[in-house]
Amino acid sequence: MKKQGTVVRWDSEKAFGFIRCPQIPADVFFHLRDYSGPSKPREGMQVMFDDIHVGGKGPRALSVEPARNTIVTEAPAPPPPPAGAELLPPRQPAARSRSQWQKRREERPLWIGLGLIAFWLLLWLVGIGMGRFPWVILTAVVLINLVTFYLYWRDKHAAINEVQRTPEDWLHGLAVAGGWPGAWFAQQILRHKTSKRPFRLIYWGTVAVNMLALLAWILWPAFLGAPAA
Repeated sequence: MKKQGTVVRWDSEKAFGFIRCPQIPADVFFHLRDYSGPSKPREGMQVMFDDIHVGGKGPRALSVEPARNTIVTEAPAPPPPPAGAELLPPRQPAARSRSQWQKRREERPLWIGLGLIAFWLLLWLVGIGMGRFPWVILTAVVLINLVTFYLYWRDKHAAINEVQRTPEDWLHGLAVAGGWPGAWFAQQILRHKTSKRPFRLIYWGTVAVNMLALLAWILWPAFLGAPAA
């Protein structure tokens, strides 16, 4: 049987929180992946949930959803239109147009990120074709991005289990070294490091530095007037 409680703590960065329920002596842990609802969890929200006990870690909530209001009131029926009145077509609700606009706004960063990654790959191919990089460097680039994705995953796992985190300087250093596409995919897939504004600003700064450095290295012989080696 589902229990009802109140969200007393919610950490949007770590994507977990706690529910206080009168029937359970300790606050109940829950993760964003165990929550389903039209909006994100927030402190003070009334929710329904199933609880389990995992080892010595205390209670955990599953199938968390906003509490439903069972009181339904019926609005009085509108009076019939007068005879001979012209019936206008129903207007589309404004909420629908707003939701479509919000959806396009949310998809815009996705396409920007994919476009930057495509341009970054093109720069590498151009640089290799001009002899500015050896082909073997692509192996190093792939390895750096895999390591970056893994460190993001490990940091998210550490955040959930409240153990030692991966230093943010490591994540930014790998992004500058060419692992920023792996970091971008980790942010999109794992939903990690996407709401902390200072981190996001530094991350996009590392993207700009990496792209400019790569472009400058490719074009440097043209500025010097010498052929590419």
